[in-house]
Amino acid sequence: MDGAHSGGTAGGTAHELGASRTLWELLARRAEHTPHTPALIQAGAGPDGDRTLTFGALREQAERTAAGLYERGVRKHDTVVWQLPTRIETVVLSLALARLGVRQSPLIPYSRAREVGLALRATGARLYAHPGRWRGFDYADMANRLAPGLDRRPEVLTVYDTLPDGDPERLPPPPDDGTAVRWIYWTSGTTSEPRGVRHTDRSLIAGGSCLAHALRPRPDDTGSVAFPYAHIGGPDYLVMTLLYGLPAVLFEQFALPDALDAYRRHRVTLAGGSTAFYSLFLAEQRKRPGQRLIPTLRLLAGGGAPKPPDLYHEVVGELGCQLAHGYGMTEAPMITMGDPGDTAERLATTEGRPPDGMEIRITGPDGAPRPSGADGEVRLRGEAVCRGYLDEAESAGAFDDEGFLRTGDLGHLTPDGYLVLTGRTKDIIIRKGESISAKEIEQLLYEHPAVGDAAVIGLPDARRGERVCAVLEQPAGAGELTLDGVTAYLRQRGLATHKLPEQLEVVAALPRNEALRKVLKYKLRERFSAPRGTEPAG
Repeated sequence: MDGAHSGGTAGGTAHELGASRTLWELLARRAEHTPHTPALIQAGAGPDGDRTLTFGALREQAERTAAGLYERGVRKHDTVVWQLPTRIETVVLSLALARLGVRQSPLIPYSRAREVGLALRATGARLYAHPGRWRGFDYADMANRLAPGLDRRPEVLTVYDTLPDGDPERLPPPPDDGTAVRWIYWTSGTTSEPRGVRHTDRSLIAGGSCLAHALRPRPDDTGSVAFPYAHIGGPDYLVMTLLYGLPAVLFEQFALPDALDAYRRHRVTLAGGSTAFYSLFLAEQRKRPGQRLIPTLRLLAGGGAPKPPDLYHEVVGELGCQLAHGYGMTEAPMITMGDPGDTAERLATTEGRPPDGMEIRITGPDGAPRPSGADGEVRLRGEAVCRGYLDEAESAGAFDDEGFLRTGDLGHLTPDGYLVLTGRTKDIIIRKGESISAKEIEQLLYEHPAVGDAAVIGLPDARRGERVCAVLEQPAGAGELTLDGVTAYLRQRGLATHKLPEQLEVVAALPRNEALRKVLKYKLRERFSAPRGTEPAG
């Protein structure tokens, strides 16, 4: 049926659509097959409540927006940085840029001056699209404050409930090369600043295909996007909806219990995002034992943060749905994924298996492959892997001689090919699926007059995966430090909200080794990982 969920079988299977060269070609083929099927549903938006856009209308609106941008002078050699909430207009704008073949650089809406300024400088952006004032923050004012420090002042476009509009007849042909770098996503790694990760249409389609084919959506499924669409998970999910022809409910602001009504109203069957989302749903379920939180929910799925095995069993037992957890990163949005049909043991204790086309190699310190069951660094090769970083020096060191990406993560493969992660070699914190550089926060804290030295660590957190903890030494005679005071200082320095510490510990001296006097962060994690009486809010 054209107006119902098609599962991707009306005129083309999901695997056939996955062979599309570009994201625009994938959208066009889906719109041709099922033009009247709902694609995007905005939860609770507008004076009349929810809004729905079909696949056919999505293609038409994206093409009109592309024409409007083209009439403003945007061309395929340009870069557009956009920082927008999870809304239909955001998806339309991104697809419009894909129609033009423009290089686009998404930023999550909670990024602030440090990250936004870096992205605008590093990409030489011609256009910066933002929501104006959103959730009490003035993005236009931030753009004005950043402008004097930029070599090229970008044109500013406010996008919230309106988009550029033009005549599609004036557009040039759509791009047909899916291997050109047209996406720059940002991640914090071992360096103090975020790194620009270079992706192509084909790498994003490959990543989304990995997710889709692992989860195997059903013809009557309804998905949901409760995380920032600007995250690398955004195109992952979009590709899945385009391959299988299922709608996704978009949440501009996700909070429980407020969002539950939309989940129930739209009979959502697929939800999730990261470990933090699992815990949030579980906490709500425990407020109403014996009554299913979302009666239609059959699968929670996500990744981006460690998943304790106990959490798997709690979700399945109490929420009454399956849980499939995966492993991905900005550099490779989908590496492994749990199969909903796997055994409970595999789903609880592993990250799943890699799909066809993704090679995983576990290596020792010398780079030599290690046998199954032996821990080592996880290295990756495949179409879904990025094309390196904006910084050529970082790109050169990111891949080994055989083209495998060095992830910095530690783990092993079981004899039957399941991945088990056991740690990280890089100093990052993963909070609610977002990678946070400890060094970036430390460098700002070092400049605080009441801080002598600082170590920022991630501590296990049932709701967030990890929480950010700042451990500080103070110079003699320094005034008292409080969590509120430290976070206010970091906000003033432009640090993004999601990177702010949620726990503060002041110690007489940070533990260090005897050779190079490096801080021993594992000792801090051991000391401060004990269960807390009261969990921090946020």
